[in-house]
Amino acid sequence: MKTKLASILLIGYGNMGRALYSAWIKNGFSGDSIRVVDKNKGDLIEDIKEVPQVILLAVKPQSMDSLLPLLAEKFGDTPLYISIAAGKNVAYFESFLGKDAAIIRTMPNTPAQIGKGITAIFAGDKVSCEQKQIAQSLMQAAGDTVWLEEESLIDSATAISGSGPAYVFLFLQSLVEAGVAQGLSEETARKLAISTLIGSGELAKDSSESLDKLRDNVTSKGGTTAAAISVFSKENCLKNLVSQAVEQAVKRAKELSA
Repeated sequence: MKTKLASILLIGYGNMGRALYSAWIKNGFSGDSIRVVDKNKGDLIEDIKEVPQVILLAVKPQSMDSLLPLLAEKFGDTPLYISIAAGKNVAYFESFLGKDAAIIRTMPNTPAQIGKGITAIFAGDKVSCEQKQIAQSLMQAAGDTVWLEEESLIDSATAISGSGPAYVFLFLQSLVEAGVAQGLSEETARKLAISTLIGSGELAKDSSESLDKLRDNVTSKGGTTAAAISVFSKENCLKNLVSQAVEQAVKRAKELSA
């Protein structure tokens, strides 16, 4: 893919900023068109002479209040602004950048570091079709994408895919520890657990069967899987825990945007 853009300004070079930059280069974006500003290393926005076509904001939400006035003064509403910050809605960005600013909110996740991420995307009403295509190209370089029609759904996506890797790692850790408790070495338990998760995810992705059916395919009546599933399913224990966890994540996302 040889995507040509006049210029991209990437502000923030933490884990996600580095992941996106690496994905862009691997997918054919010209390094000459990308300028990276990492405020933690003393890089100054004031040094930039030309207005970039795209400004991607990969800084922490709490940094926005001090950053956006600088961007508004120097670049105004000319660029396409893309944010990966949780809790900062379009109205918030418009309060600094102006009502005519083209603003896209995204929520990627950490598997973007290996090109296996998924990003939820919402576009403000000032974003053109061409700008949506640009955002699609930029985020798709790091994995899959899902477009949302309502901004409020960003909070739901954050709770599922944005925070989701942490849930998976917690479950993996618990599964490894359970394997060790049953006599496996940590190395063997880790390999078994991770390979099982990867293979199951790929099977679910590629299969036309429902998740219920895929689970039933593994669960022989009276067998070992059924014995384990009965524990997870007792009084809907696992389902209720997951539901409560996601509800809390959505609640916190809404609090951050208040």
